[in-house]
Amino acid sequence: MKNVVKLHALMSVAILGVGMIVAGCKSAPELPKDKALSMIQEHYNAAAPSGFEIRINNDSMVQGAAAKLWQRTTIYPNKYWADFKLTDQGKKLVKLSSGTDVIQWRPSSPTDPDFGIIVTTLAANHRKARDLKDIQDVGSKTKTVEFTEGVDLSGMPDSLVAMAHTPGNQLSTTRTATFVLDNNDWKLQSVD
Repeated sequence: MKNVVKLHALMSVAILGVGMIVAGCKSAPELPKDKALSMIQEHYNAAAPSGFEIRINNDSMVQGAAAKLWQRTTIYPNKYWADFKLTDQGKKLVKLSSGTDVIQWRPSSPTDPDFGIIVTTLAANHRKARDLKDIQDVGSKTKTVEFTEGVDLSGMPDSLVAMAHTPGNQLSTTRTATFVLDNNDWKLQSVD
């Protein structure tokens, strides 16, 4: 009989202990995609806006000349090397990595498909977050989600937007955001 009483007492303590553990465990709140996207965009909006690089290929050079962003000042004897000077309009829209206002166009042949230069837009915009994938649990207090980070082309002239869409330009990147649970609320920890 003593063993039965001890067994009942031990079972009661065990049940009470399990009940206290279960009562003490709070499940983490949900992290809806729209809230995650909003936190990521707030992160981008808090950062300093910046321009972005556009790779200019042969077709883009022609587009830029037609849009009067630069004009040819020198053509070399081989007929495919040239110098182009940024116009006043071009200086308002882009800067060259050389720090000058002269594009030195030096392809290896008249049909060189790999030659290009880089210009950086002067219009400073924030990056945009979009296309969130499914949110993944990494633990009870950490979640991650992949998304697309894209450049913002708003406020740029059509000619520059067209150049940005030529082959060789990267207008979006896949990133991963990490969220952590802090005081029973999800916070954005990092964007990698």
